[in-house]
Amino acid sequence: MNKTKKLNIVTKKLSPKKAQKKHKKGLSKSRSRKARRSMPVGLVPVLAAVLSALCIAVIPFLSGRQKGVKGDPVPKGYSSYCIDISHHNGTRIQWDSIYVMTDRSGRTCTSIEDAADARKPAFIFIKATEGTDFTDKNFKKNWASAEDSGIRRGAYHFFHPSSDPARQAEHFLRTVGTLSHGDLPPVLDIETLPRGCTGTMLTEAASVWLETVAAATGRKPIVYTSDSFARDLLGTEITGKYPVWIAHYRVREPVFGDWKMWQFTDRAVIHGIRGKVDLSVVAQGFNP
Repeated sequence: MNKTKKLNIVTKKLSPKKAQKKHKKGLSKSRSRKARRSMPVGLVPVLAAVLSALCIAVIPFLSGRQKGVKGDPVPKGYSSYCIDISHHNGTRIQWDSIYVMTDRSGRTCTSIEDAADARKPAFIFIKATEGTDFTDKNFKKNWASAEDSGIRRGAYHFFHPSSDPARQAEHFLRTVGTLSHGDLPPVLDIETLPRGCTGTMLTEAASVWLETVAAATGRKPIVYTSDSFARDLLGTEITGKYPVWIAHYRVREPVFGDWKMWQFTDRAVIHGIRGKVDLSVVAQGFNP
């Protein structure tokens, strides 16, 4: 490493033409410096005033745009809300500041100045697993943070109808671990139907997951699904036995009537969470 090298120093002489160019370049730099030094002193405060005026004009405009962020309106007549999150919602959730705020027109908003009503969500469901081997990368952090926030937490599994339902249940149970007394029942998210899979097949596979998880946790799971799945695909062995959390967006009310929670939008804005958020209302008297 520590080797000494001899340096060969070569002295070069500039040709007359190159020397002349170098001289002119030096004069140009010198004149530029003199020009800057000779700039009128009164021009400096004028430029500062112009920049200040621009800031005064632009900053309120930008903050006004942020302050005016609005989401979909909430259905009338409901006082309890539920949100669900996954890694898609990022890692910068302000857990001590999560509020469902609505303005005077009933639209969700993020600005305190715009809010006519602000409530903590009653429940928050966090994605834990999917299929037989996928685990949400933010689950552990979100699960612990939800407990610290005081909002009742629950975990959900995204169901793959074509994969072994028993293995999916085991994967979910290993990931979530033992539920605390105040934790919500597990949720099975059913929203895909592979080619060749019938409603009967879907119902049978989902029932295996539900029964396995119910036996292991002592809790009756909740089934999250779309309005059309609940009406046309899933049998009464599921919709008549387990609480249904229905997803039906931008309608006055779901067609499927026997629901306990209704996810009415995926475009709500929630104070404390960046971007668009899934938001649900809770049926009166439902307290799992």
